[in-house]
Parts: sequence; C-alpha cells; structure tokens
Amino acid sequence: MKHLAALNKYFVKYKWRFLLGLLFTAVSIVFSIFQPIMVRQIFDLLEQNLNTYGLVSDTHLKGAFRGDFTKVLAFYGLTILAFALLSGFFMFLQRQTLIVMSRFIEYDLKNEVYEQYQRLDLNFFKMHRTGDLMSRITEDVSRVRMYVGPAVMYATRTVIMLIIIVYLMLEVNPLLTLYTLLPLPFLAVTIYYVNRIIHRKSERIQAQLSGITTIAQESYSGIRVIKSYVQEDATAEYFDKASNEYRESSISLAKTDALYQPTMQLMIGLSVILTIFIGGLQVMRGNITVGNLAEFVIYVNMLTFPFFSIGWVASMVQRAAASQQRLNEFLEIQPEIKDSPDAQTVVLKGAVRLENVTFTYPHTGITALKNFNLAIQPGQKVAVIGRTGSGKSTLAQLLIRMYDPQEGRVELDGLDIRGMKLQSLREQISYVPQDVFLFSDTIANNIRFARPEADIETVKRAARQASIEKDISTQFREGFETVIGERGVTLSGGQKQRISIARGLLKDPNLLVFDDCLSAVDAKTEKEIIGNLYEYLRHKTAIIITHRIFSLFEFDKIIVLDEGAIVEQGTHEELLSLNGYYATLYARQQSGEEDPVMAS
Repeated sequence: MKHLAALNKYFVKYKWRFLLGLLFTAVSIVFSIFQPIMVRQIFDLLEQNLNTYGLVSDTHLKGAFRGDFTKVLAFYGLTILAFALLSGFFMFLQRQTLIVMSRFIEYDLKNEVYEQYQRLDLNFFKMHRTGDLMSRITEDVSRVRMYVGPAVMYATRTVIMLIIIVYLMLEVNPLLTLYTLLPLPFLAVTIYYVNRIIHRKSERIQAQLSGITTIAQESYSGIRVIKSYVQEDATAEYFDKASNEYRESSISLAKTDALYQPTMQLMIGLSVILTIFIGGLQVMRGNITVGNLAEFVIYVNMLTFPFFSIGWVASMVQRAAASQQRLNEFLEIQPEIKDSPDAQTVVLKGAVRLENVTFTYPHTGITALKNFNLAIQPGQKVAVIGRTGSGKSTLAQLLIRMYDPQEGRVELDGLDIRGMKLQSLREQISYVPQDVFLFSDTIANNIRFARPEADIETVKRAARQASIEKDISTQFREGFETVIGERGVTLSGGQKQRISIARGLLKDPNLLVFDDCLSAVDAKTEKEIIGNLYEYLRHKTAIIITHRIFSLFEFDKIIVLDEGAIVEQGTHEELLSLNGYYATLYARQQSGEEDPVMAS
C-alpha cells in the first residue's frame, strides 16, 4: 500500500465526497439489514398464530382474525419494500459520491501525468517508447481509478456489512454463526487465487492485443511499401500468427471463467445447506425460532457478495499498486532542462553568441559540437551549411534550449539562456524544424498554432509570405478550413514545409531559426519563398540551416560546419574566393549536381 499512499492527497481534496460516500454506504446497509429482521418477525408471527387460527377457524371470529392478520402481513410487506427502496436510493447516492469522486481523481491524475510530460525534456522522449508513455496516462491511470472508486466502495461496503451482520448473527446464536461463516473464508481465498490467474491471463491477452494493434497500424501506414514489395502474403501470415496466439489465450481465459462462476455458486450453496441443516437442528432443540433460521439464510446470501468481492478488491488493489508505482516513478523524474531559481524574463533583440560550446548527446554518446564559437549581431542573416551529422540541427536545438551544452555558454543579448525563463525564451524564438509536424486539424489552426489568438487575415498573410496561400485557395475546396488529416497526410512534402514556415512567420519574433525547411520545395517556389523571406527578415535575426546555397539571398555571414566545428565562414563572395569546400559545393549546385552527403 506504500505506493498507493501517494493518492491520499486526492482523498483529502475530495474528503467531503469521500465521507458522504461512507455515510451513504452505511445507511444503505442498515436499511438492507432491516429486511431479514422483518422476515424473521413474519415467520415468527406465522408460527405463533398458526395454532390460534386453528382454534378460531370454525367460529365467527375466523373472518376478523384473517383480516387482521392480512393487514399485519401487508404492513410487513410494505415495510420491507420501503426499506428496499431506501437501501437502493442510498446505494445510488453512494455511487454518485464515491464513483464520481474516482472520476474526479482520474481527471486530476491524468492532468498531473500530462503536465509532467510537458515538463520533461527532449532527451526523456528519445529514451522512451511512445506506446509506454501512452499506457501510463491510459491503462495505469484507469487501474488506479478502479482502486479509488470501485475497490474503496466495495471494500467499505464489505467491512461495514460484515461487522453488522456478524454482530446480529452472534446475538442470535454463536454456534450457528460459526457453521454459517465456515465456508465463506475458503470462498474468499479461492476467489483471490482464481482472480490472480484471470489477471495473469488478462495481462497476456492485453499485451497480445496491443501487438495485434501495432501490426495492423504499421500495415495500414506502410501499405504502399507492402504492395510495392509484394509482401501481402507475408504480412498476412505474420498477422495470422499473432491472431492465433491471441485466440488461444482468449479461449484459455474463457475456460477459467467458465469454471469460476459454478465453483463460486457451489461453495455458496454449501454454506446455505449447512446453515439450513445446523439451523434446523437448533430449531428442533428450541434454541432458535424458524424466523431466526430464515433470517440466517438471508444473511448468508447477503454476505455472498462481500466475500465474493474480497478477492476482486484484492486483485484491483494489486493492479493499482503496480500501476501507481510506475506513475510514482514517472512523476518523480526531474527534467534536466528547467528554470533556474533566479531565471529572468527578458525581451530579446536578437544577438546570439556561442562560446566554447561542446555538446554530446546523452542517449547516443555522439559529440555533435566541439569547442564551438559563433557570434551573430541583432538583425544579421546567417546561413549554416554542413554535411549530415556535422552539428547543424544541434545548433538549433541549443538555441531554443532543448538541450544544455556540457561545456561553454549559449548567450542571447549577452545573457546565458540558462538564466532565462524557458517560456519567455521559446515565446521569442520561431523555430521551423526539419521534420515537419502538423496536427489533424484545419490548415488555419495548424498555422495559428504559433499564435492561437491570430485572426484569419493574419493567418493568410503568413501563408502568403510562405508561398502557400495560392495552393490553399486553389487546390482545397474548403480553403483554410480544410482538415488536413493526421500528420498532414493529405498534403505534399513541400506543402507541409510551407505551412510549417507560415506557422513560424506568424509568431513574428526577433529571432528565427529555419532548420533545412525548404528541402521538399521545388526551385521556383524556393526562389519565391526566399524573396518573401528577404523582405520579412529585413530587421530580424535569422539563422537558416540548409544543405543548398541560396545565392539570391544576401547573407551577412555563411558558416560551413564539419564534425562539429566551423571550417569556413564569411560572405558568399569571400567563401568563393577561398576556393574551398563552399566553392566546390556551389560549383556542383550550379552545374545541376548535388553533394549526396550534404543533402541531409
């Protein structure tokens, strides 16, 4: 239970719902307990009045006696019905408080997990699979909810009912109580172990179902590859094998379930038979009445579900504890990239400086930048060119502080970015990544993601600057309100990149970083975008990472990276005069060739 102790804060938060739930549970049980008591009184009344009825059956008092007795029975019947209705009503209130409380806790816990995902840095997501991350916020939280809701409710109900019923039974006859309760602990133990078997098989089935889903999802996503390589039969066989394993496990679970219910009913039946047999002997000896015997039989049936639920609750608690342990371990992870205690909110003008920066990726051990130095003045336009793995994208990641360098400093306007508030820093930098990500939403909302409050005219202006407005207006019937599908599946690569550029331009900061965001754009469109960008970036600082030379764009500085270090830098004319790597690349590009290593 130590792992589940982390949930106590939620019980405190919703203490009034919790306490009311416990009260409603107790009241519901009390009203249900009155029913067997009333049944006992009816049987005792019948037994007491049978002889009297025999004496008056041949007299004129017969009708009056029968009428009075009928009224008494009707009163008891209506009282039992009223108690049943009241018990049901308070049981309804019990569920409305405890189960609804569990939904509130589920909501809070999911938000807590999601907020933790938002806080964690990029390295965490590179080290963990998406499926594992999703299972925490869905499967694990769902299991925890079963503990704070149904498990707590049934456990409370079981404890209160056991205390009250056993007390009432002991008051009547301790010996009969002992015999009546004798089979029930065995029932609880049996249920517990059977539930563990069912749980283990259910876990295996869940994992196999997840595997089938993954196979199907990959097949749907990669259907073009499957068809082009004529692998339909192979993938179908792979899916068939996984489906057979799932079927066998499901049949095994169904067999266990088939034995489960009859076994439970058998043990409950044995308890009832034992109660009637021992109780009958006690009636014959005059120790109890027939009404007491009927009362005990009803008590046994009322205790069936509490004992039945012991194993079920234990299983739910076990599963919830395992899930909460995973959640606790996850929630205790501290992000490596976070605000320092004295972090400042600053307004950036666009000066950039990297001083003796060395950075190694933690998850791979690859050193991307070594003793790297770069200075950019506000308003300058800088191109970054280099081979695959030369450190170009790493430079962009450091500027928006997705990572911190192991050595050296990254400064903006003379201030170390580790001394700036993360939100303030990232709000003032537009980063257009190499790998475009679009949401399953309208084109307008995908562009507006950078500034949710922007009106449609502002969105269209950003699209115009990114040379995508014409495509949106002519190729899509619903224009900017077109839903583009998951990850922009309905768009071409160039359209995705231009929408991503429009998103970055809409943000309108003083510092922009473009990470090879024109690789899928044709030459004519590229020329148009470059012309628009040149005008847009006139008074802004821009870092454009590319594997192609934009000869029409007048950069203040061009740097060439190789193995994490600057090997050439200067203006376009200065680098051509060096007759080095940049000049060679430019000559190849002009002749229509392209360095395959550079095209990353």
